Amino acid sequence: MKHSSLRKTGSLKTPLILAAAILAAGALTMTSPSSAQAEGTVKIGLIMAYSGQFADTAAQMDNAIKLYIKEHGATVAGKKIELIRKDTGGPNPDVAKRLAQELIVRDKVDILAGFTLTPEAFGAADVSAEAKKFMVVMNAATSAITLKSPYVTRTSLIIPQLEYPFGKWAYAHGLHKIYTMVSNYGPGIDAETWFTKGFKEAGGEIVGSVRMPVANPDFSAFVQRAKDINPDAVFIFIPGGAQPIAITKAFKERGFPADKILGQGEITMDDNALKSMGDTAVGIRTVFHYGWEHKSKMNEAFVKAYQAEFKRHPDVFSIGGWDGMHLIYAALKKTKGKADGDSLIAAAKGMAWESPRGPISIDPQTRDIVQTVYIRKVEKVGGVNQNVEIDKIAAVKDPAKMK
Repeated sequence: MKHSSLRKTGSLKTPLILAAAILAAGALTMTSPSSAQAEGTVKIGLIMAYSGQFADTAAQMDNAIKLYIKEHGATVAGKKIELIRKDTGGPNPDVAKRLAQELIVRDKVDILAGFTLTPEAFGAADVSAEAKKFMVVMNAATSAITLKSPYVTRTSLIIPQLEYPFGKWAYAHGLHKIYTMVSNYGPGIDAETWFTKGFKEAGGEIVGSVRMPVANPDFSAFVQRAKDINPDAVFIFIPGGAQPIAITKAFKERGFPADKILGQGEITMDDNALKSMGDTAVGIRTVFHYGWEHKSKMNEAFVKAYQAEFKRHPDVFSIGGWDGMHLIYAALKKTKGKADGDSLIAAAKGMAWESPRGPISIDPQTRDIVQTVYIRKVEKVGGVNQNVEIDKIAAVKDPAKMK
Protein backbone atom coordinates (compact mmCIF):
# COMPACT_ATOMS: atom_id res chain seq x y z
CA MET A 1 0.00 0.00 0.00
CA LYS A 2 1.33 3.43 -0.92
CA HIS A 3 2.20 5.99 1.70
CA SER A 4 2.06 9.76 1.45
CA SER A 5 5.14 11.92 1.31
CA LEU A 6 5.48 13.38 4.80
CA ARG A 7 7.41 16.49 5.82
CA LYS A 8 7.44 18.21 9.17
CA THR A 9 8.75 21.69 9.81
CA GLY A 10 8.88 23.51 13.12
CA SER A 11 7.51 27.01 13.42
CA LEU A 12 10.71 28.28 15.02
CA LYS A 13 12.95 26.96 12.23
CA THR A 14 11.13 28.37 9.23
CA PRO A 15 11.92 31.83 7.83
CA LEU A 16 9.45 34.59 8.55
CA ILE A 17 7.25 35.67 5.68
CA LEU A 18 6.55 39.30 5.01
CA ALA A 19 2.85 38.69 5.48
CA ALA A 20 1.75 42.28 5.08
CA ALA A 21 3.59 42.64 1.80
CA ILE A 22 2.21 39.40 0.49
CA LEU A 23 -1.36 40.33 1.33
CA ALA A 24 -0.96 43.82 -0.07
CA ALA A 25 0.30 42.40 -3.35
CA GLY A 26 -2.69 40.10 -3.53
CA ALA A 27 -0.47 37.04 -3.68
CA LEU A 28 -2.93 34.95 -1.72
CA THR A 29 -6.01 35.80 -3.73
CA MET A 30 -4.48 35.80 -7.20
CA THR A 31 -3.08 32.27 -7.13
CA SER A 32 -3.84 30.12 -10.15
CA PRO A 33 -4.08 26.31 -9.94
CA SER A 34 -0.75 25.27 -8.48
CA SER A 35 1.92 23.33 -10.28
CA ALA A 36 1.42 20.65 -7.63
CA GLN A 37 -2.11 20.05 -8.88
CA ALA A 38 -0.95 20.05 -12.47
CA GLU A 39 1.55 17.33 -11.57
CA GLY A 40 -1.15 15.26 -9.88
CA THR A 41 -0.47 16.11 -6.22
CA VAL A 42 -2.78 17.58 -3.60
CA LYS A 43 -0.86 19.17 -0.74
CA ILE A 44 -2.42 19.34 2.73
CA GLY A 45 -0.89 21.70 5.28
CA LEU A 46 -1.37 20.42 8.83
CA ILE A 47 -1.20 23.20 11.45
CA MET A 48 -1.07 21.81 14.98
CA ALA A 49 0.67 22.14 18.34
CA TYR A 50 3.15 19.33 17.74
CA SER A 51 5.25 20.55 20.68
CA GLY A 52 4.39 22.01 24.08
CA GLN A 53 1.67 21.01 26.51
CA PHE A 54 -0.81 20.04 23.76
CA ALA A 55 1.65 17.84 21.86
CA ASP A 56 -0.21 14.63 22.75
CA THR A 57 -3.45 16.07 21.39
CA ALA A 58 -1.70 16.72 18.08
CA ALA A 59 -0.10 13.26 18.20
CA GLN A 60 -3.48 11.56 18.54
CA MET A 61 -4.89 13.58 15.65
CA ASP A 62 -1.81 12.90 13.53
CA ASN A 63 -1.90 9.19 14.35
CA ALA A 64 -5.41 8.91 12.94
CA ILE A 65 -4.45 10.89 9.84
CA LYS A 66 -1.55 8.49 9.17
CA LEU A 67 -3.76 5.46 9.83
CA TYR A 68 -6.43 6.73 7.44
CA ILE A 69 -3.87 7.18 4.66
CA LYS A 70 -2.37 3.75 5.36
CA GLU A 71 -5.78 2.07 5.11
CA HIS A 72 -7.15 4.08 2.17
CA GLY A 73 -4.03 4.71 0.13
CA ALA A 74 -2.03 7.86 -0.57
CA THR A 75 -3.84 8.69 -3.80
CA VAL A 76 -7.41 9.85 -4.29
CA ALA A 77 -9.18 10.83 -7.52
CA GLY A 78 -5.88 10.30 -9.33
CA LYS A 79 -4.02 12.74 -7.08
CA LYS A 80 -1.19 11.90 -4.72
CA ILE A 81 -1.69 13.17 -1.16
CA GLU A 82 1.25 15.03 0.37
CA LEU A 83 1.22 16.24 3.99
CA ILE A 84 3.27 19.20 5.21
CA ARG A 85 3.30 19.64 8.98
CA LYS A 86 3.71 22.96 10.78
CA ASP A 87 4.14 23.29 14.55
CA THR A 88 2.50 26.20 16.36
CA GLY A 89 4.00 25.17 19.70
CA GLY A 90 0.75 26.05 21.48
CA PRO A 91 -2.31 28.32 21.33
CA ASN A 92 -0.79 31.15 19.28
CA PRO A 93 -3.06 32.67 16.61
CA ASP A 94 -0.31 34.87 15.15
CA VAL A 95 1.99 31.89 14.61
CA ALA A 96 -0.86 29.89 13.06
CA LYS A 97 -1.66 32.74 10.70
CA ARG A 98 1.96 33.09 9.61
CA LEU A 99 2.30 29.34 9.09
CA ALA A 100 -0.89 29.26 7.01
CA GLN A 101 0.48 32.06 4.82
CA GLU A 102 3.79 30.23 4.47
CA LEU A 103 2.05 26.99 3.52
CA ILE A 104 0.00 28.68 0.82
CA VAL A 105 2.61 31.03 -0.64
CA ARG A 106 5.81 29.01 -0.32
CA ASP A 107 4.65 25.40 -0.11
CA LYS A 108 1.70 25.82 -2.49
CA VAL A 109 -0.71 23.78 -0.39
CA ASP A 110 -4.25 23.22 -1.59
CA ILE A 111 -5.90 22.48 1.79
CA LEU A 112 -5.37 23.65 5.37
CA ALA A 113 -6.21 21.14 8.11
CA GLY A 114 -5.60 20.07 11.69
CA PHE A 115 -6.00 22.80 14.37
CA THR A 116 -5.65 21.37 17.85
CA LEU A 117 -6.75 24.63 19.46
CA THR A 118 -9.25 27.41 18.84
CA PRO A 119 -6.60 30.19 18.61
CA GLU A 120 -4.84 28.24 15.85
CA ALA A 121 -8.08 27.90 13.90
CA PHE A 122 -8.97 31.56 14.32
CA GLY A 123 -5.52 32.63 13.14
CA ALA A 124 -5.58 30.45 10.02
CA ALA A 125 -9.23 31.11 9.12
CA ASP A 126 -8.46 34.68 8.02
CA VAL A 127 -5.88 33.30 5.59
CA SER A 128 -8.33 30.64 4.38
CA ALA A 129 -10.84 33.36 3.55
CA GLU A 130 -8.27 35.58 1.82
CA ALA A 131 -6.71 32.77 -0.19
CA LYS A 132 -9.99 30.90 -0.81
CA LYS A 133 -8.52 27.68 0.56
CA PHE A 134 -10.53 24.73 1.89
CA MET A 135 -9.89 24.40 5.64
CA VAL A 136 -10.83 21.37 7.76
CA VAL A 137 -10.91 21.87 11.54
CA MET A 138 -10.23 18.50 13.15
CA ASN A 139 -10.43 19.47 16.83
CA ALA A 140 -10.92 23.15 17.84
CA ALA A 141 -14.43 23.41 19.30
CA THR A 142 -15.47 27.07 19.56
CA SER A 143 -18.71 27.63 17.68
CA ALA A 144 -17.65 30.84 15.88
CA ILE A 145 -14.71 29.29 13.98
CA THR A 146 -16.78 28.43 10.92
CA LEU A 147 -18.02 32.03 10.75
CA LYS A 148 -14.48 33.31 10.14
CA SER A 149 -14.21 31.95 6.60
CA PRO A 150 -16.71 30.56 4.08
CA TYR A 151 -14.18 27.84 3.26
CA VAL A 152 -14.02 26.35 6.78
CA THR A 153 -15.71 23.12 7.82
CA ARG A 154 -15.30 20.97 10.94
CA THR A 155 -15.17 17.26 11.82
CA SER A 156 -14.71 17.41 15.61
CA LEU A 157 -17.34 18.91 17.91
CA ILE A 158 -18.84 22.16 19.15
CA ILE A 159 -19.18 22.64 22.91
CA PRO A 160 -22.79 23.97 22.70
CA GLN A 161 -23.65 20.86 20.65
CA LEU A 162 -22.80 18.71 23.66
CA GLU A 163 -23.93 20.82 26.58
CA TYR A 164 -27.27 22.20 25.42
CA PRO A 165 -28.90 18.77 24.96
CA PHE A 166 -27.13 17.48 28.08
CA GLY A 167 -28.82 20.18 30.16
CA LYS A 168 -32.22 19.12 28.84
CA TRP A 169 -31.38 15.45 29.40
CA ALA A 170 -30.39 16.10 33.03
CA TYR A 171 -33.73 17.71 33.84
CA ALA A 172 -35.67 14.97 32.06
CA HIS A 173 -33.86 12.40 34.23
CA GLY A 174 -34.88 13.82 37.58
CA LEU A 175 -32.13 16.37 38.27
CA HIS A 176 -33.99 19.63 38.89
CA LYS A 177 -31.53 21.66 41.00
CA ILE A 178 -27.94 21.82 39.77
CA TYR A 179 -24.79 23.64 40.87
CA THR A 180 -22.22 24.46 38.14
CA MET A 181 -18.41 24.40 38.57
CA VAL A 182 -16.31 25.29 35.52
CA SER A 183 -12.77 26.38 34.78
CA ASN A 184 -12.64 30.09 34.06
CA TYR A 185 -11.64 30.15 30.39
CA GLY A 186 -13.41 30.09 27.03
CA PRO A 187 -14.40 26.40 26.81
CA GLY A 188 -15.48 26.31 30.47
CA ILE A 189 -17.62 29.41 30.09
CA ASP A 190 -19.16 28.03 26.88
CA ALA A 191 -19.96 24.76 28.66
CA GLU A 192 -21.57 26.57 31.59
CA THR A 193 -23.57 28.87 29.30
CA TRP A 194 -25.02 26.15 27.09
CA PHE A 195 -25.64 23.53 29.79
CA THR A 196 -27.43 26.19 31.82
CA LYS A 197 -29.48 27.31 28.81
CA GLY A 198 -30.69 23.79 28.02
CA PHE A 199 -31.33 22.98 31.68
CA LYS A 200 -33.32 26.15 32.40
CA GLU A 201 -35.36 25.83 29.20
CA ALA A 202 -36.36 22.34 30.35
CA GLY A 203 -37.51 23.74 33.71
CA GLY A 204 -34.41 23.30 35.88
CA GLU A 205 -32.96 25.66 38.48
CA ILE A 206 -29.28 26.58 38.81
CA VAL A 207 -28.83 26.88 42.59
CA GLY A 208 -25.28 28.24 42.47
CA SER A 209 -22.19 28.49 40.29
CA VAL A 210 -18.46 29.07 40.48
CA ARG A 211 -15.73 29.68 37.93
CA MET A 212 -12.41 28.23 39.08
CA PRO A 213 -8.84 29.10 38.06
CA VAL A 214 -7.72 27.01 35.08
CA ALA A 215 -4.53 25.85 36.79
CA ASN A 216 -6.11 24.83 40.07
CA PRO A 217 -4.36 22.18 42.20
CA ASP A 218 -6.84 22.24 45.09
CA PHE A 219 -10.58 21.93 44.61
CA SER A 220 -11.43 21.47 48.32
CA ALA A 221 -13.07 24.84 48.96
CA PHE A 222 -15.06 24.76 45.73
CA VAL A 223 -16.34 21.25 46.38
CA GLN A 224 -17.28 22.06 49.98
CA ARG A 225 -19.31 25.05 48.82
CA ALA A 226 -21.19 22.87 46.34
CA LYS A 227 -21.87 20.20 48.94
CA ASP A 228 -23.20 22.76 51.44
CA ILE A 229 -25.85 23.82 48.92
CA ASN A 230 -26.89 20.17 48.51
CA PRO A 231 -28.03 20.21 44.86
CA ASP A 232 -29.45 17.25 42.97
CA ALA A 233 -26.20 17.23 40.99
CA VAL A 234 -23.08 19.24 40.18
CA PHE A 235 -22.13 20.03 36.58
CA ILE A 236 -18.36 20.26 36.01
CA PHE A 237 -16.13 21.40 33.18
CA ILE A 238 -12.37 21.19 33.75
CA PRO A 239 -9.36 20.45 31.53
CA GLY A 240 -8.03 16.91 31.37
CA GLY A 241 -4.68 15.79 32.74
CA ALA A 242 -4.42 15.54 36.53
CA GLN A 243 -7.42 17.73 37.35
CA PRO A 244 -10.13 15.03 37.03
CA ILE A 245 -8.27 12.90 39.57
CA ALA A 246 -7.93 15.85 41.97
CA ILE A 247 -11.56 16.96 41.78
CA THR A 248 -13.07 13.47 42.13
CA LYS A 249 -10.82 12.89 45.15
CA ALA A 250 -12.09 16.14 46.70
CA PHE A 251 -15.70 15.03 46.18
CA LYS A 252 -15.05 11.62 47.74
CA GLU A 253 -13.32 13.13 50.78
CA ARG A 254 -16.43 15.20 51.44
CA GLY A 255 -18.85 12.31 50.99
CA PHE A 256 -20.36 13.63 47.75
CA PRO A 257 -21.57 10.65 45.67
CA ALA A 258 -20.19 10.14 42.17
CA ASP A 259 -23.65 9.59 40.69
CA LYS A 260 -24.42 13.25 41.43
CA ILE A 261 -21.49 14.42 39.26
CA LEU A 262 -22.14 15.46 35.67
CA GLY A 263 -19.62 16.81 33.17
CA GLN A 264 -18.15 16.93 29.71
CA GLY A 265 -16.25 13.82 28.70
CA GLU A 266 -12.76 15.13 29.51
CA ILE A 267 -13.36 14.21 33.16
CA THR A 268 -13.31 10.48 32.39
CA MET A 269 -11.65 10.41 28.94
CA ASP A 270 -8.10 9.40 29.87
CA ASP A 271 -7.73 5.67 30.56
CA ASN A 272 -4.89 6.15 33.03
CA ALA A 273 -6.70 8.89 34.94
CA LEU A 274 -9.88 6.81 35.05
CA LYS A 275 -7.90 3.90 36.46
CA SER A 276 -6.26 6.15 39.06
CA MET A 277 -9.65 7.42 40.24
CA GLY A 278 -10.71 3.92 41.28
CA ASP A 279 -14.16 3.61 42.83
CA THR A 280 -14.46 7.40 43.19
CA ALA A 281 -15.29 7.58 39.47
CA VAL A 282 -17.99 4.91 39.36
CA GLY A 283 -21.33 6.58 38.69
CA ILE A 284 -20.05 9.81 37.07
CA ARG A 285 -22.14 10.73 34.02
CA THR A 286 -20.64 12.61 31.11
CA VAL A 287 -21.56 13.83 27.65
CA PHE A 288 -19.28 13.29 24.65
CA HIS A 289 -19.36 12.62 20.93
CA TYR A 290 -16.92 9.69 20.91
CA GLY A 291 -15.16 7.18 23.12
CA TRP A 292 -13.16 4.14 22.10
CA GLU A 293 -15.72 2.08 24.05
CA HIS A 294 -18.50 2.90 21.53
CA LYS A 295 -20.17 -0.30 20.36
CA SER A 296 -20.23 -0.73 16.58
CA LYS A 297 -18.46 -3.00 14.11
CA MET A 298 -16.82 -0.03 12.43
CA ASN A 299 -15.48 1.31 15.71
CA GLU A 300 -14.26 -2.10 16.84
CA ALA A 301 -12.22 -2.33 13.61
CA PHE A 302 -10.95 1.23 14.03
CA VAL A 303 -9.87 0.66 17.65
CA LYS A 304 -8.19 -2.64 16.76
CA ALA A 305 -6.21 -1.07 13.89
CA TYR A 306 -5.29 1.97 15.97
CA GLN A 307 -4.08 -0.13 18.89
CA ALA A 308 -2.02 -2.33 16.56
CA GLU A 309 -0.38 0.69 14.99
CA PHE A 310 0.15 2.97 18.00
CA LYS A 311 -0.21 0.74 21.11
CA ARG A 312 -2.93 2.92 22.65
CA HIS A 313 -6.64 3.64 22.30
CA PRO A 314 -7.93 6.30 19.91
CA ASP A 315 -9.73 9.23 21.52
CA VAL A 316 -11.81 12.28 20.61
CA PHE A 317 -8.77 13.89 19.01
CA SER A 318 -8.11 10.80 16.92
CA ILE A 319 -11.67 10.62 15.61
CA GLY A 320 -11.53 14.25 14.50
CA GLY A 321 -8.39 13.53 12.47
CA TRP A 322 -9.82 10.33 11.00
CA ASP A 323 -13.07 11.93 9.89
CA GLY A 324 -11.23 15.03 8.68
CA MET A 325 -9.27 12.87 6.26
CA HIS A 326 -12.44 11.04 5.24
CA LEU A 327 -14.08 14.36 4.37
CA ILE A 328 -11.05 15.48 2.35
CA TYR A 329 -10.93 12.21 0.41
CA ALA A 330 -14.70 12.18 -0.20
CA ALA A 331 -14.70 15.81 -1.36
CA LEU A 332 -11.79 15.20 -3.76
CA LYS A 333 -13.60 12.18 -5.20
CA LYS A 334 -16.71 14.30 -5.70
CA THR A 335 -14.74 17.06 -7.46
CA LYS A 336 -12.77 14.49 -9.49
CA GLY A 337 -9.54 15.81 -8.05
CA LYS A 338 -10.23 19.55 -8.27
CA ALA A 339 -8.70 21.06 -5.12
CA ASP A 340 -9.69 24.72 -5.29
CA GLY A 341 -11.54 26.04 -2.27
CA ASP A 342 -14.83 26.74 -4.01
CA SER A 343 -15.08 23.23 -5.45
CA LEU A 344 -14.13 21.48 -2.21
CA ILE A 345 -16.39 23.45 0.13
CA ALA A 346 -19.31 22.94 -2.27
CA ALA A 347 -18.60 19.21 -2.24
CA ALA A 348 -18.34 19.12 1.57
CA LYS A 349 -21.69 20.82 2.21
CA GLY A 350 -24.29 18.19 2.99
CA MET A 351 -21.76 15.33 2.95
CA ALA A 352 -22.89 12.42 5.14
CA TRP A 353 -21.11 9.22 6.13
CA GLU A 354 -20.81 6.49 8.75
CA SER A 355 -17.95 7.14 11.15
CA PRO A 356 -16.55 4.93 13.93
CA ARG A 357 -18.42 7.35 16.25
CA GLY A 358 -21.74 6.81 14.39
CA PRO A 359 -23.54 8.68 11.58
CA ILE A 360 -22.27 12.21 10.92
CA SER A 361 -22.84 14.89 8.31
CA ILE A 362 -21.84 18.42 7.38
CA ASP A 363 -24.64 20.96 7.74
CA PRO A 364 -24.91 22.63 4.31
CA GLN A 365 -25.89 25.97 5.87
CA THR A 366 -23.30 26.24 8.67
CA ARG A 367 -20.61 23.88 7.28
CA ASP A 368 -20.41 22.42 10.79
CA ILE A 369 -20.66 18.83 11.95
CA VAL A 370 -23.98 17.19 12.81
CA GLN A 371 -23.62 14.11 15.01
CA THR A 372 -24.94 11.90 17.77
CA VAL A 373 -24.32 13.04 21.34
CA TYR A 374 -23.76 10.23 23.84
CA ILE A 375 -24.54 10.18 27.57
CA ARG A 376 -22.08 7.86 29.35
CA LYS A 377 -21.74 6.51 32.88
CA VAL A 378 -18.58 5.15 34.49
CA GLU A 379 -19.11 1.49 35.38
CA LYS A 380 -16.93 -1.45 36.27
CA VAL A 381 -16.45 -3.61 33.17
CA GLY A 382 -14.39 -6.70 33.85
CA GLY A 383 -13.21 -5.07 37.05
CA VAL A 384 -11.94 -1.96 35.21
CA ASN A 385 -13.47 1.52 35.10
CA GLN A 386 -15.01 2.23 31.71
CA ASN A 387 -17.36 4.74 30.11
CA VAL A 388 -20.58 2.95 29.17
CA GLU A 389 -23.09 4.64 26.88
CA ILE A 390 -26.48 4.79 28.60
CA ASP A 391 -28.36 7.12 26.23
CA LYS A 392 -27.91 9.09 23.03
CA ILE A 393 -29.35 12.09 21.20
CA ALA A 394 -29.16 11.74 17.42
CA ALA A 395 -28.38 14.29 14.71
CA VAL A 396 -27.49 17.24 16.95
CA LYS A 397 -26.56 20.50 15.23
CA ASP A 398 -24.76 23.47 16.76
CA PRO A 399 -27.51 25.24 18.75
CA ALA A 400 -25.48 28.46 18.73
CA LYS A 401 -26.11 28.71 14.96
CA MET A 402 -29.75 27.68 14.98
CA LYS A 403 -32.28 30.43 14.27
